[in-house]
Amino acid sequence: MPKARTAADARHNDPDVTRNNILEVAAREFADKGLAGARIDEIAEKTNSSKRMIYYYFGGKEELYRAVLERSYSSIRAREAAANFESQSADQALRSQIEHTFDYHVEHPEFVRLVMNENIHHGAHIGHVDGLKERNKSVIASLKAIIDKGVAAGIFRSGIDPVELHMSISALCFYNVSNRYTFASNFGVDMASAETLAKRRAQVADIILAWAMPSRA
Repeated sequence: MPKARTAADARHNDPDVTRNNILEVAAREFADKGLAGARIDEIAEKTNSSKRMIYYYFGGKEELYRAVLERSYSSIRAREAAANFESQSADQALRSQIEHTFDYHVEHPEFVRLVMNENIHHGAHIGHVDGLKERNKSVIASLKAIIDKGVAAGIFRSGIDPVELHMSISALCFYNVSNRYTFASNFGVDMASAETLAKRRAQVADIILAWAMPSRA
């Protein structure tokens, strides 16, 4: 009589589970070692798969790297959409979106390192990820809706470009993770401590909101 399949067996043989497991491990490997330094053999050893299976699912190392980029960007966009910031008042919506971005970067340092690695490669791979530009438009549309709502309510000044706003939010949130170790070495500030994170999170939101508000001069 054949042995009954266990839940563990089902998970092991589930293509989606296997694919996600590969992508999770690959994201850490690419984030830590870059595209050149990461090895398919090492990724296979750390997953419930094999080198042959990785090639079966993704085709090669560069294709796997692009799949990791796609998954990383899609994850932050999906979480933003689920939060439905636009349902809040304009100033609270903008603050919530800033705090969400800050928290995501802190909780997913591998995302920051992947972006840094891709910039080292002059963005050579991200442009080949199908549909990514369209998915990234969602954050710009969300910010535009918040800006328009704030302008109509007299909370925000007119003329704010949502792309520039996104750039400023990303830059301030990104720095806290990208420069964590050099800043600690140079200035003795532990940017990963709970106290520093809470203070910096509030500061970033205050800076952006102050910039978005009408001049009081």
